[in-house]
Amino acid sequence: MQGLPSGAGRKYPLNTATLAATRPRKPLGSWGFWGRMFVVPYLIVFLVFVLFPVGYGLWLARSPESYDKLFDDPIFFRTAINTVVFLVVAINIKMMIALYLSGFFLHTRWWIKILAVLFILPWAVPSIPTILSVRFMLNPEWGVINSTYFRLTGLDGPNWLNDPTLALSLSMLMHIWKSLPFWTLILLAGRMAIPAEQYEAASVDGASNWQKFMYITWPSMKGLYLTSTLLSTIWTLGDFNSVYLLTGGGPADLTHVLATLGIRYLRLDQIELAMASIVVSLPLVLPIVYFMMKRLSK
Repeated sequence: MQGLPSGAGRKYPLNTATLAATRPRKPLGSWGFWGRMFVVPYLIVFLVFVLFPVGYGLWLARSPESYDKLFDDPIFFRTAINTVVFLVVAINIKMMIALYLSGFFLHTRWWIKILAVLFILPWAVPSIPTILSVRFMLNPEWGVINSTYFRLTGLDGPNWLNDPTLALSLSMLMHIWKSLPFWTLILLAGRMAIPAEQYEAASVDGASNWQKFMYITWPSMKGLYLTSTLLSTIWTLGDFNSVYLLTGGGPADLTHVLATLGIRYLRLDQIELAMASIVVSLPLVLPIVYFMMKRLSK
């Protein structure tokens, strides 16, 4: 077609951004207005109970002198070591047992179902009465464990919570006992999502239980296992009850972890050190949170 300018007769797509900008905005209806009004209470609660306490705590911990005093306190370094030991030992033991028990509770026998209900109880019952009950049981003078041991052997039982190593070990055991049912259920849900046809095909090929786990179960669950381990690490860093309710940080403040160290400084009216002890844990928490969120965003 001669005489037509270049590009004549072509149809160009509309610029949706320009069209949206020129389109008149609809007035906010009653539903939209009330929808925004329902968000206001949440924003107020977030500002008052989350943002303000965090900001105020960081403001109290702003002085470099607080960190100098904190690092000069030998209890702080003992607490840092306790925290690392608590994380490495308790989390790995807990998650490995949860991985095993998730396969055990996958069976549909009636007595396993009853056992599963009893297994969930430690996680379902509040922490304060259960952990305090264990603390009373471990009392060296009138606790039920030492009393039973004395009636059977005629010997005095150990002073469970006066040995720092034993007391910290019992705190880790308490943490595992309380949180193990939850992570077992999470991993059990992951196992149930694996198609049963894969296991049936492996059985036809003569695969053993270990081969089924290595080539079917673990490849399907390793992502869930890693994410659960990271999330468990974050929660364990903030586990106050397992240590403080059982040992109170004793004996001689030798079983504190970072989650309970702030209480020690608050008792001594050293609120700046209490806030500083929380801030120093952020370099450990933030990379874990970042790595976990990066995995979830894939």
